[in-house]
Amino acid sequence: MENTTDADERRLTAVVHAAFLLLLCSSFARFLTRDQGGARTGWVVALFAAFSLLYVLGHFLAPSPRAGTPPSGRHLTWLVSVSAVWVALLALAPSATWCAMPLLFAGLYALPPRIAVPLAAVLTVLVVVSEVRVADGPLNPNMVVAPPAVAAVATAVFVHLQRQAARQRAVVDDLVRTRRDLAATERRAGVLAERQRLSAEIHDTLAQSLSSQQMLLQAAERVWDTDHEAARAHTRDAAAITARSLAEARRFVHDLAPADLAGHSLPAALADLAERETGPGLTVGFRLDGEPGTLPDRIQATLLRIAQGALANVREHAAATRAALTLTCLDDQISLDVADNGRGFDPAAPPAVAGTRGHGLPAMRIRARQSGGTLTVESTPGEGTVVSAAIPVVLKEVVA
Repeated sequence: MENTTDADERRLTAVVHAAFLLLLCSSFARFLTRDQGGARTGWVVALFAAFSLLYVLGHFLAPSPRAGTPPSGRHLTWLVSVSAVWVALLALAPSATWCAMPLLFAGLYALPPRIAVPLAAVLTVLVVVSEVRVADGPLNPNMVVAPPAVAAVATAVFVHLQRQAARQRAVVDDLVRTRRDLAATERRAGVLAERQRLSAEIHDTLAQSLSSQQMLLQAAERVWDTDHEAARAHTRDAAAITARSLAEARRFVHDLAPADLAGHSLPAALADLAERETGPGLTVGFRLDGEPGTLPDRIQATLLRIAQGALANVREHAAATRAALTLTCLDDQISLDVADNGRGFDPAAPPAVAGTRGHGLPAMRIRARQSGGTLTVESTPGEGTVVSAAIPVVLKEVVA
């Protein structure tokens, strides 16, 4: 758009220069054929030469300002100088009358309307006076009426175009600012969403692994003096969890995909998760209903993270002895249920009152919603909890 505007301005400038050259040559030819004679001839020729030279030099040394920008001091100096030479030339050679048109254009183009309009009026009056001064015979009304009419139309059109251009520039500037603000807002929203996603990733993986390591090491410390074999088993389990945590951390650096899904299907990853979470005091089982087929990576990662978060809540808050993972595959939906026989809680109670699930449940809800699905929690104090996530098979991206 800017290139098109520049091309239009160059074409308009070329037309104005061509018109000036044509009018200047015509005026000089008229002077030579009709007005030549007397001592003023040398002065007139010198003024014609100075007038043309000033005009040409002004194009290179004091170019017109771009539309919407104020004129430079050099351009204003040129405009005053060339106008003064034209007035002197007009006094000696009325044939230079119509050279006022390029000056009128230069004044209207460079100056604000409050200055350009009076300048146009002065130039028009000088043209009318010059025409009347050299008229032969009865006064022709067109000599008085035509120049002001032409100048008025040209001035009105030019001022209107300037104001339209100013309004368009204001609209464009406003759109640019709005676009910049929108881009900044989107960047901030993206940063917040990424922070939220990373916090959920860390909560569902590294934080849980560290919690498990802590419990295993504490258990090893308790039996260190009495049962060395059990202490070593707890230490080995903690080392295995550390290895998995290291793999998760490395996966975060690369693509943030769950390490358990590398080279494994979702059912296999859930079965491995159930086996890892099974330990003293808690038995976790896994069941698959239906055939999941080929699922998008985003759905698999979402369901695995939800399972990890739900089992972390079971281990840390539920005081359960049994938990079950159930993956159900339908034609248009895949769902995951995580059930336990723990102490349960009131889902309607505030988190501080319920004393459960802290960051886990909100993170799981966000994950399900971002994948176009839903997450529901059914629980009653003393009767266990069931966390259910349902996601459409055709993934629909939804902004959290």
